[in-house]
Formats: sequence, structure tokens, C-alpha cells
Amino acid sequence: MAVLRREKGQSLQGSRIAVAILIGVLLGCVFAVFYPHGFFSSNPTGSHRRIASSNLQTGLSSCESPERIKMVKADIVLISEKNAEMKKQVRELNEKLQLAEQGQDHAQKQVLLLGKQQKVGPFGTVKGLRTNPTVVPDESVNPRLAKLLEEVAVRKELIVALANSNVKTMLEVWFANIKKAGIRNYLVVALDDHIVDFCKSNDVPVYKRDPDSGIDSVARTGGNHAVSGLKFRILREFLQLGYSVLLSDVDIIYLQNPFDHLYRDSDVESMSDGHDNMTAYGFDDVFNEPAMGWARYAHTMRIWVYNSGFFYIRPTLPSIELLDRVAGRLSREPNSWDQAVFNEELFSPSHPGYDGLHAAKRTMDMFLFMNSKVLFKTVRKDPALRTLKPVIVHVNYHPDKLRRMQAVVEFYVNGKQDALDPFPDGSDW
Repeated sequence: MAVLRREKGQSLQGSRIAVAILIGVLLGCVFAVFYPHGFFSSNPTGSHRRIASSNLQTGLSSCESPERIKMVKADIVLISEKNAEMKKQVRELNEKLQLAEQGQDHAQKQVLLLGKQQKVGPFGTVKGLRTNPTVVPDESVNPRLAKLLEEVAVRKELIVALANSNVKTMLEVWFANIKKAGIRNYLVVALDDHIVDFCKSNDVPVYKRDPDSGIDSVARTGGNHAVSGLKFRILREFLQLGYSVLLSDVDIIYLQNPFDHLYRDSDVESMSDGHDNMTAYGFDDVFNEPAMGWARYAHTMRIWVYNSGFFYIRPTLPSIELLDRVAGRLSREPNSWDQAVFNEELFSPSHPGYDGLHAAKRTMDMFLFMNSKVLFKTVRKDPALRTLKPVIVHVNYHPDKLRRMQAVVEFYVNGKQDALDPFPDGSDW
């Protein structure tokens, strides 16, 4: 029995020793992992990092020479430039694709572009699309103009007028009344250096295009109609940059802010040359041909033309197409009048051999956006209409523009009730 107890005690003691050794080994391994530099190292972690960093730098310096680094940087720049060029090419191809597809199943593709197909609602509730989506702005077209428009435009809109030295006096009356009306978002596109200096001296926002031989020769010496035709080429860049433009001739007096009176539901919103409700907004004109007997009467639709010297145009594809069509025809047909071409392209329907423009249009209120025929033939003679204050008055029907512009200011701004009386309804010649 005693022998058995002694053997059992020795066995238990040996087991305890083995466990103690095993624990010691495990603790040693743990401390070796977490404290590789010992308990008394001042900054083992930092030292380790310094060693690692030193090794890394040594490796880099040995592997990457300065020439190699320069080559890598040059490759990065080259790849970035190629990437930008490829993006530009993709954008241009997309634009060409959109233009090419306009004539192919246009209605269906417009539905796909604007949203899913819709069910027809109850009778009398269906409304079609009033306008087209705006284009994606492209600042690469003219970075200098883009920067200027950011400073001048308000809510991506502005008044734009073209001017050379031939209209300097009228231009001064034009911008003086714009300032009086509190309008801030306007810009003069100067067609010669003299107008640039004149605008700057009067604190008027001004922009002069980069030299262009095709435009500059007309811009410097051209008359009223010749200069007017240039605007269709110049306005294109404004629309490509994503801005809506209220194009204005300089023979216009501003009495209110026109942007407070626009609908913005069409591609083109224009004042009319019409002088009453029928001529301004359209009417059923019955043509009488007695030789036809029973069928002697033929119904036609007539409307006075839009005035190409005052219209609001939104940055849409149909709007830009309109500018391109008019500018193209004016370059091919030098004796054409820009206003006639403008209206022909805007209103002519598609027919065999001709694809019409798919642009939405709106006629402005003829008493708010008033032409000089309405003013001198009707308004000044009617006591009730004389009390109305128009937004603008366009002296487009009369050649003595400056004198009539000054009279309009006297009547509407300074309150001189007889200021309009000396003038005839029409012109003296």
C-alpha cells in the first residue's frame, strides 16, 4: 500500500512539472509575438516602423530611378489626355447620332427619350408636350464665353444684343433704359473695338468674339439687316453652353423686366409684327375665287410674321437646328432678309422634298411686347390703352428710330402725355 501511494505521488508531481513547462513555453511564445524587442525597449513599435520604412525606401530607391519615375508620370499625363480626347469624341458621336435619328421614327424616339409611354386620359384632359428637353451644356465650345456668362446670366438666362459703331447712339438709349428697369442680366456682343471701349466706359457687360473673317467684315461695316443676320451664327454658342437667350435689337425701349412675363413653355417665344388680335395671333382668311362656282371660297390660315429682332430661345435641339438653318440659308442666299428666312424655317411644314422644323413656338402678348405700329396707330389714340405700361416697345416699323425711341421714353418714363403726338402713324418716306 505504501509503495502504491509513493508511486502515485511521484506521478502527480511529474505531471505538475510538465504542465509548468508547457505554460512557460506558451507564455514565451506570446511575449515573443507582442514584445519582439523586449520589455525594456524605449519605442519598439516606432523602431520597427523606422526599420520597415528604411527598408522600403531602400527598396524603392534601388528599384525606381528618377528617370523611371519621370517616365511613369509622363505616361499618366498621356493617358489622361487620351482619355479626355476619347470622352470628347464619344460626346460628338452621341450628338451626331441624335441628329441622325431625328428623321427616323421621331415621335417614338422622343417618347423613349422623355419617358415611358402613357395611357390616354379622359376626353378633354389630354395635353401634348409643349417643348423639347434642353441640351447638355458643353463649356469646351467657348470657355471664355462660358466664364463670362456665369457672371452675367441670372438663372441661365440673359438679354443679348449685337452692336457696331453704326448704332452707337441707339445702343446708349437701349442700355440706359435697361438699367432704369433694374435688369442685370444683359450683354452686348460688340462687333468692333470702339463698341467694346464704349461699353466698358459705361459699365455695360460686353463680349467680343475671337477673330473670324467670315463675320468680322460684315460686323464692322454692315448695315442693320446685314448685322442682324449675324446673330443666328453668334447665338449658337450661347445655346450650346446651356443658356436661354432673349435676343434683342437695339431699337427697343425696356420699361419692365421681360423675364417676369415669359412662359418658357416653347422652344421659341417671339414678339409679333401683327397689329391686332387677328394679325398677331392668326385668323381664318377666306379666299374668294368666283370662277370656281360652288367651291369659290377657300379657307386659309394667316398670321403676321414673328419679329427676328426680339425673341426668346431656349437651348434645345430644335432651337439650335433653327439657328443652323437660318444661318445656312443666309450664307447661300446673300440677298435674303433674315426675318423672312427665320419665319419660313420656323413655320413651313414638312412636304415632299422638305423636312420641316419640329419646334414649339409661342406668340408674345402684343400689348406687353409692343411694336411701334401698335403704339402709334392704336395705343396712343385709345384713352384706355394709353394707361397700360408695356414691357418693351420695339421701334421696328419706323425709320426715324432714335427720335421715336426718345419720345417713348418721354411718354412712359417721364410722363409727358403729348410726347407721341408729333409723329405720323407711318413714316414720312
